[in-house]
Amino acid sequence: MSLADPTSDTTPFFSDDSEAEGSEEPGAGPSQRREEEEPASGVSSLRAVFTVIVLCFINLLNYMDRFTVAGVLPDIEQYFGINDGKSGLLQTVFICSYMFLAPVFGYLGDRYNRKMIMSVGISFWSIVTLASSYTPKEYFWLLLLTRGLVGVGEASYSTIAPTIIADLYIKERRTQMLSVFYFAIPVGSGLGYIVGSKVDDLAGDWHWALRVTPALGLVAVVLLLFVVKEPKRGAIEARPEHTLQRTSWLGDMKALCRNPSFVLSTFGFTAVAFVTGSLALWAPAFLFRAAVFTEGRPPCVKGPCDTSDSLYFGIITVVSGILGVASGAEVSRRLRLRTPRADPLVCALGLLLSAPFLYLAIVFAQASPIATYVFIFLGETFLSMNWAIVADILLYVVVPTRRSTAEAFQIVLSHLLGDAGSPYLIGVVSDSLKQTDSYLWQFRSLQLSLLTCSFVAVGGGAFFLATALFIEKDRQRATNYAPTASIQQHYSEDYTQQ
Repeated sequence: MSLADPTSDTTPFFSDDSEAEGSEEPGAGPSQRREEEEPASGVSSLRAVFTVIVLCFINLLNYMDRFTVAGVLPDIEQYFGINDGKSGLLQTVFICSYMFLAPVFGYLGDRYNRKMIMSVGISFWSIVTLASSYTPKEYFWLLLLTRGLVGVGEASYSTIAPTIIADLYIKERRTQMLSVFYFAIPVGSGLGYIVGSKVDDLAGDWHWALRVTPALGLVAVVLLLFVVKEPKRGAIEARPEHTLQRTSWLGDMKALCRNPSFVLSTFGFTAVAFVTGSLALWAPAFLFRAAVFTEGRPPCVKGPCDTSDSLYFGIITVVSGILGVASGAEVSRRLRLRTPRADPLVCALGLLLSAPFLYLAIVFAQASPIATYVFIFLGETFLSMNWAIVADILLYVVVPTRRSTAEAFQIVLSHLLGDAGSPYLIGVVSDSLKQTDSYLWQFRSLQLSLLTCSFVAVGGGAFFLATALFIEKDRQRATNYAPTASIQQHYSEDYTQQ
């Protein structure tokens, strides 16, 4: 298989050729049979379904691994003897690595075989994750380094996988498949907390929690190599990539920056990343401190620590995520019958509704644990409404040959201003607000710093409302896009030289 050939595939399983055997009609020419048997994407409907299933499985593993650390954070803090600021660095280092490498993989994903890029990246991610579980307690910096390298594998996958789904399906079917794909975010995140906390309890050692996803990652690589087939870019939209002349990376970026819907929705998604990044790392630790302060639970002086809050938070994340993604997609589908601006309006609604519930969850933590969990459930449900919709917005306001670059740009900006810094920021603010090192101020300082999330969510809602003003025009522009003759000539010469 040639890495530079985006449509080459030697996969023996679920082969389109084998599915077509015995179905030829006498007298039909080869071109006529191929036209009847092979979809425009070059991937059969059955294999397309299996492709989405494999991509969903890998996405689930990505988020499981990302939040396993948060599920055992009290143990990690006790083991290395670190404060809130250094704890926040675990997530920040990973996100920074992931963020800065995303443009590289976005560039490669628009030009080379996406399946091979993902296979190499996921293999690297699995090996590094396993290595991180053997970090000695005197070398916290080494754990930071390995968590940063994990971002290499995730960047290779997250920027590319949605574009493969976009090249397999269109319109409502694409939205449905993206919804299934993005179910893996809340489900995988929740399973990260659940698996991390339970493995920690069973093994009596938090290191084993980091050894679950690497084994599953190698299984994912095998499935990716032998099940997934690379579809033809843009062909499913009756606009194959050879009719959409590729532009330079700089040309792609200029076009994206002139796309108001893409830019504004990216800023809206940045607010989502800020809030989810903060809650993902700090919510279990905050709930644990609330229980120590209000319920008299024993503090974590020596591991293993009580991880029941991580387990409960993980269950809430799974259920609220499934409900939020499904309800967001369904509300958007119904609202599209009334207005073409449905998608950004639903995203705005989700963020604006999540803000008060997250605020109440943080405030009620010291008064009623049950009320706190209820408000967290409602806040996370509304927050999850936009996951699939934001991805769909990007795919239909950006032309096919720029989608991986657009995915990468959105990842960079949303993480740079969102969850790359928010866990560390929340930790630093928490440390600065502590007046003493008592259990009261360990809880109170983190509570005050987490209140920031509610106000950021309101700002994100405003960006999505602004997106609604431009969405219809930008969608039509992307649908009717055709490069000028001068651009076609320039870039055909450029690719000839390459």
